Amino acid sequence: MDRVIIKNGSIINRGSILHGDLLIENGRIEQVGGVVDQDALMTIDASGKWIIPGVVDDQVHFREPGLTHKATIGSEARAGIAGGVTSFMEMPNTKPPALTQTLLEDKYQIAAQSSLANYSFYMGVSNENYDEVMRTDPAKVCGLKIFMGSSTGNMLVDNDEVLERIFGQAHMLIATHCEDEETIKQNLQTAINEFGEDIPFHQHPIIRSVEGCYLSSSKAIQLAKKHNARLHILHISTGKEVDLFDALLPLSEKSITSEVCVHHLSFDASQYDDLGSGIKCNPAIKSKEDQTRLWQGLLDNHLDVIATDHAPHTREEKNNNYLNAPSGLPLLQHALPMMINHYHHGKISPERIVEKMCHAPAICFKVKDRGFLDVGTFGDVVIVDPDKTWQVNDSNIRYHCGWSPLEGQELKGEIETTLVNGKVVYHQGIFYESTKGMRLEFET
Repeated sequence: MDRVIIKNGSIINRGSILHGDLLIENGRIEQVGGVVDQDALMTIDASGKWIIPGVVDDQVHFREPGLTHKATIGSEARAGIAGGVTSFMEMPNTKPPALTQTLLEDKYQIAAQSSLANYSFYMGVSNENYDEVMRTDPAKVCGLKIFMGSSTGNMLVDNDEVLERIFGQAHMLIATHCEDEETIKQNLQTAINEFGEDIPFHQHPIIRSVEGCYLSSSKAIQLAKKHNARLHILHISTGKEVDLFDALLPLSEKSITSEVCVHHLSFDASQYDDLGSGIKCNPAIKSKEDQTRLWQGLLDNHLDVIATDHAPHTREEKNNNYLNAPSGLPLLQHALPMMINHYHHGKISPERIVEKMCHAPAICFKVKDRGFLDVGTFGDVVIVDPDKTWQVNDSNIRYHCGWSPLEGQELKGEIETTLVNGKVVYHQGIFYESTKGMRLEFET
């Protein structure tokens, strides 16, 4: 019997905290709470620790194929495992971009060989690949990704006829990056006229403005309502957008959902002068007032999911002036500890962290048998020491790019152990790589 017992922990699941043991047999959870008094292949003492479901991150960029000097599927999955992320959904703007079924399946094959975490990959949408998009299997692929604003890569979908067809005909989740391209172009030209090549980084939220985000998000929502499409808008960054979303419906009944990223909850525009390109991302980190409204929207359920938009670039690439520094932050390893720090500062409860990082993505994407510590679900489990203080530095950063915008900061809350499908894959800084993660499956 392949049996793992986790004893004496605080089990956080479905809005409550239960003190007791957790039993996993043959990869799935068999008992939650109470006392488990059986022999086991492994017994872990979690006294004083949290036992939570593995984090499900619905938006990451792992750069493979084609950009492996930045990251690989294997390297970033390891970083995620060290941060309690047991399942990820990765974006199509690789090189070449995942715009055909063959290219999409190539990524699944890479992950099957190299990923410690469970995985899914979005099918990319372009102005020209409608037929390929319509062949996507919603039981095996997390969603379609539409860039309704250009970001890293060349995948902007700006053909209104294509957008109408996709929203009208695709019978699966559509995830969108929403920034209005014309607004950004005009704002960038204004900045160039004023500053030339020396645009300061604090101009980033002015160039990629609140209005640009709102115009695009509003358009996506109008399309979704017109066609009764299943829409999920990624990385909401402005207070103005929050009220576009319903706060009253249960998540399982929403057809239009939203995500907020940990960096938009943790950084604000006052930090550009100190951190510069280190916090340059699309959509931009905006004002403290926007951040405050994002927190309100998260806690009152206008915003549904917390994710990372993990987007690594090398130090050399980021160490450029505004026009040449790429957008994106590596955050996958540190997102859960960052949220635990917000708990220590009184901003969010442990139950809500688990809800927004584990339960909600599983509900939103209809992930089969993951995101909860329920009997019968897969044993994707994370043991957290919520009171352990540690410093982010070169010795413990797991990203292939080797840096973090948090370098030098102390965090309170450390991932001690991560299990994927009932197997310990990470424990106290050591990876166990004999088994790999599984392809995520989805209810249809």
